Amino acid sequence: MRRKLAAGNWKMNGVHANLDEVAAMNDAAASADCDVLLCVPATLINAIDDAAPNIIAGAQDCHQNTSGAHTGEISADQICDAGAEYVILGHSERRADNGETNKCVREKTNAAWAAGLKAIVCVGETLDQRKSSNTLDIIGGQMAASIPDMATGENLVVAYEPIWAIGTGLTPTTDEIGEVHDFIRIRLEKRFGEGVGRSVRIVYGGSMNPKNVAEISAVSNVDGGLVGGASLKATDFNTIIKALG
Repeated sequence: MRRKLAAGNWKMNGVHANLDEVAAMNDAAASADCDVLLCVPATLINAIDDAAPNIIAGAQDCHQNTSGAHTGEISADQICDAGAEYVILGHSERRADNGETNKCVREKTNAAWAAGLKAIVCVGETLDQRKSSNTLDIIGGQMAASIPDMATGENLVVAYEPIWAIGTGLTPTTDEIGEVHDFIRIRLEKRFGEGVGRSVRIVYGGSMNPKNVAEISAVSNVDGGLVGGASLKATDFNTIIKALG
C-alpha cells in the first residue's frame, strides 16, 4: 500500500519566527497515518527537526551540479547536509520564472538521487493547454523528458499541478483530476514496470485546501497533496494532515 503524503510547499515564505506554526503542526503529524513533509526555504531546513521532529524537512529546488561557480544556487548535497530528505523539482513557477526545461528537471532529479534525496517531480498543464484538450499529451511529454530512468517508489513522487489552479482558487473537477492521475499511473507502469509503477506516489498540487481535501483525496490514484498556501498555517494544514492520515 502506498502511504499518503501531506507535503507543504512554503515557497518564498517563512522566517524563524514562523516556526511556532510548524511546532503546532507537530502533534497532528505525530498522530497521522501519513507522511508529513514541509518544503521550506533553505534557511529553515535545519530548524525543522528541532521545531517538529515528526515532520520531514524538504527543499524547493536544487542545482544540477554538485559544486562550482554558481552564485546564489544550492546543491543537492548541501540540501541533504542541511537535513532535507525531499526536494521539489520542476515546479511550474520554476519552469515559468526561471526557464527550466524538462532536460534541466531531469538533470536536477539525477543530482537529487545521487545525493540520496527523494524527488517530487512536478508536471502540469496551462489553461490554454487544458482548453485545447492537450492535457494528457503535455503530461506525458513532461514525464518522459523530466523523469530519469532509475525511478523507484522510494526515490520519486510525481506531483500533478494544473498550472491554472495554483493560487487562483480554481480547482479541476474530481473527474479531471482522476483522469490525469490514472494516466500518470499507467505511464509509470508502462515505463518502469508494474511493481515500480504502482509504488510511486502521485500527489495533487493545485489549490488543495481544508475544504476540498477529503473530496480530492478520495479520487483514484491520488496519494496525497502538494499544498501551497494552506500549508503556512497550522489550523489549515492540520486539517489536511488529518484528512489524509
